[in-house]
Amino acid sequence: MKKSLIALAVLAASGAAMAQSSVTVFGVIDEAVTYVNGADNWNGIQSGGNATSRIGFRGVEDLGGGLKANFWLEGGLLADQGTGNTAGQTGLDFQRRSTVGLEGGFGEVRLGRDLTEAYKATSRYDVFGQVGLGVSRLWANNTLGSGANAVALTSQRVSNMVTYVSPNISGFKAAVNYGFGEVAGENRDSRYVGAGLTYDNGPLSLGLSGERSNRGANSNVTRDVTAWALGGSYDLGVVKLSAAYRDSSAKNVAGDKNKAKGYYLGLSAPVGAAGEVKASYNRYEGEIAGADKHKADQFALGYVHNLSKRTALYGTYAYIKNKDDGALGQTLGTAATLKDNGSQHGLQVGIRHAF
Repeated sequence: MKKSLIALAVLAASGAAMAQSSVTVFGVIDEAVTYVNGADNWNGIQSGGNATSRIGFRGVEDLGGGLKANFWLEGGLLADQGTGNTAGQTGLDFQRRSTVGLEGGFGEVRLGRDLTEAYKATSRYDVFGQVGLGVSRLWANNTLGSGANAVALTSQRVSNMVTYVSPNISGFKAAVNYGFGEVAGENRDSRYVGAGLTYDNGPLSLGLSGERSNRGANSNVTRDVTAWALGGSYDLGVVKLSAAYRDSSAKNVAGDKNKAKGYYLGLSAPVGAAGEVKASYNRYEGEIAGADKHKADQFALGYVHNLSKRTALYGTYAYIKNKDDGALGQTLGTAATLKDNGSQHGLQVGIRHAF
């Protein structure tokens, strides 16, 4: 159960009006026994097979007149090791989200580190929630593939951002980000600019996004990356259908472009009162400037059984096959290496608990 700490501000000596504040502590602990079959197999316990393990604090203060102040601090956890979000890290940081803002009838303005609005607008159609073996890698953080044929992608999260999110207008919402590069004398270096447009009305959901991430001393990308994506879903009741397409190019100083694109198809369906089955297919394509295009196909099947509103058991099976003898080098995200034919199988069984 979420624990809310409700505090009423004391009356100021000047007779100022009383304001109400609330702070919520929240989190997820998710761990899964995982096995991946490749040229070198891997097995162990992974954190975050169904939802990313995390802990956070968020709060809001009613300032009156429809205006509210808010903050959000959220840090990732490697629950299998009891450490921070990075292996070997001993302390907790808040690199998942660290924002403060104001919201009202005009929408919301916030400052700090967060997921980009471009990422939020279209990655939400991944039925595996962008976690675990079945995750769609169209929105992979920084790169698609590995080795010599890896193609640079944008980062999912950006620091030093100013974000504006519009109010909901007949189902439409628009949001923009500007991330300062903070490189002295070079305003364009390491800069991020992105936007997302969403529409949600009954069973229909749509999302469109565009973004640009510049290379530089304070950037995670080594090239200037430009990307756009389109996605949507429709809930038929007995099954929910999802689809998305993403296209990006990464340009170096000489103007040579590496390209990545792909599409995604997914479905989820309720099973009884407590279960959900989900399946997805992904096609990935990467092209290094002046070289051949390399492809990979990924299939995933999963089941989630909710024991309560906060606790669930789940299982996921995933298969990936890189074409051209594994040239793209995309894996299922563990230390297991690809087989000679560029394939891997993976299986996860785990438990998720939210608080």
